[in-house]
Amino acid sequence: MKKAIGLIGTAAALFSCGGIIPDNTEMYLLVGSYSSPVEKGIHVLSFDEENGESHLVSGINGIANPSYLAPADNGKYVYCVSETNDETASLFAYSFNKDDGSLKYIDDKPTKGTSPCYVWVDSSRQLAVTANYNGGSISVFPIAPDGSLQDATVIEYAGGKPGSKRQSQPHLHCVYPSPDGKYVYANDLGTDRIYKFNAEVMNGNAALEKGSPAYFQLPDGEGPRHTEFHPNGRFAYVIGELSGNISALKWKNNGDLELIQTISADSLHAAGSADIHLSPDGKYLYASNRLKGDGIAIFKVDSSNRMIKKIGYQPTGLHPRNFAITPNGKYLLCACRDDNKIQIFQIDPSSGTLVKMDKEIKLHQPVCLKFVKK
Repeated sequence: MKKAIGLIGTAAALFSCGGIIPDNTEMYLLVGSYSSPVEKGIHVLSFDEENGESHLVSGINGIANPSYLAPADNGKYVYCVSETNDETASLFAYSFNKDDGSLKYIDDKPTKGTSPCYVWVDSSRQLAVTANYNGGSISVFPIAPDGSLQDATVIEYAGGKPGSKRQSQPHLHCVYPSPDGKYVYANDLGTDRIYKFNAEVMNGNAALEKGSPAYFQLPDGEGPRHTEFHPNGRFAYVIGELSGNISALKWKNNGDLELIQTISADSLHAAGSADIHLSPDGKYLYASNRLKGDGIAIFKVDSSNRMIKKIGYQPTGLHPRNFAITPNGKYLLCACRDDNKIQIFQIDPSSGTLVKMDKEIKLHQPVCLKFVKK
């Protein structure tokens, strides 16, 4: 892995701001992409959540395929996977200067599992965990006080369906905590399982301990990819990449999950569903679909039982792998990998529908969007 890191800053604006923007409505938008180490793969933009205007602040190279990133809770550090399908697969650590929006390389450590496609950071327990898609594993990295990474402990999985094209082996796709922080889950697309862990601190070191039960089984062929918890902390929604379904789950205080609803997000059955997010107020749910009829399915969340009903579909650019909703709930930004752009939609608060704006951010193969407060 190439260690030389190039930091490139620019004041060039992607859009004309058309006036003075109040500082308190601006935040940083961090963008991961597919790129070679010599290209700027991680981009930092300033985004105004009131008017949707943005401009490029900085970019950094020296990392291959920085496809998914996660900032620490304080925003001072950023962790990013290098999604390669060989022994160079790694997790990178950067310090983030919120005064000028610049990233600075700290270090990187191998994931010991190929094609890491997701990273979750637990700032309170000082650990980072990657989901290694082709490695069939997750990697747990303790984080030192200076933000650097210690060597990973790898948790490997077995199983799968012999002869299946996409489920012949485990394919871990994301890692996330329970609402109370006592448990951690890992979605396995290959075995239709959601693995459960107890989040423990042992001998002063953070660790993940196998939960009981060890996993929650979804119906065959779901291919669980990403999960979003409702703001009330009692329900979760899982997008199945292969089925195109959303599974609504009831979360219990002991960390168990109960399936209460299955509903289609992809009527074309393209087996390319990708990301899922709720509006900040929990009233609407959105899920992206790729490969056919690329777009975002829109659902209304019932205020009494939290089940969902499909109310619309918004076409997008090609391959909407990841999207993000601004903290104030006003905009949805969609990373369209194969169109080399981020589309900006305004969310209608009364209906949850999306209105495409005449603004878009041109970047090479964007696939991950994260907001950081200035």
